[in-house]
Amino acid sequence: MSTPRTEPVILAIVGAESTGKSTLAQALSDRLAADTGWRCTWVREHLREWCEREGRTPAAHEQAAIASEQARRIDIAAASHDIVVCDTTPLMTAVYHRHVFGDRSLDADALAWQRRCTLTLLTALDLPWQADGLQRDGPHVREPVDTAVRELLIGAGLPFVVVAGLGPARLEAAADAVAPCLRRADAPAPGLFSRLAARDAAQPEWRWVCESCDSPDCEHAARRLRLLQRG
Repeated sequence: MSTPRTEPVILAIVGAESTGKSTLAQALSDRLAADTGWRCTWVREHLREWCEREGRTPAAHEQAAIASEQARRIDIAAASHDIVVCDTTPLMTAVYHRHVFGDRSLDADALAWQRRCTLTLLTALDLPWQADGLQRDGPHVREPVDTAVRELLIGAGLPFVVVAGLGPARLEAAADAVAPCLRRADAPAPGLFSRLAARDAAQPEWRWVCESCDSPDCEHAARRLRLLQRG
């Protein structure tokens, strides 16, 4: 068992609807607990619980309280865990507040809170859209929401990693993205990094190919294809 950390690692998972945030959050928490021996947990999306309880989506004046409650739950988890994986953060409430109500008043507080995160993972749009209760509007909203998330993060100078891939590949991509943060933060159990080192040693020399890439697993190529299809 590794020595517990004094400062929690907060990993934010954000992204448009039906991009696997909840599934990834739980799986990544379990994976990191097994690989590091640290106390790991994941915080569920408060909005989902709210919609199920109220039987509707929130009105404009209710959005700020939802964002605050999401942050409060993450803070509670961080007080007793070494790693907290967040199934959304106040940033997503701000994005949807902008998208649905045309109001950007929640942006500043959401970005200020997002700065506390060790790393932000943005789930790519490479998963098929699926209906899931009151929260999901349809596949047509995913592109503008994804664009808004990127604009906010980039505009605020907040680093993020796009996580793509189908099935187990998505979890592997997330684990790979998170590993350097954990390495810098402390030295966990060696399992995670020894596997990464062995995998990296087996990879061919990296080169930038996204301008002409036609790989179906490439997030950049997928975005270009969607733009071409819309045009």
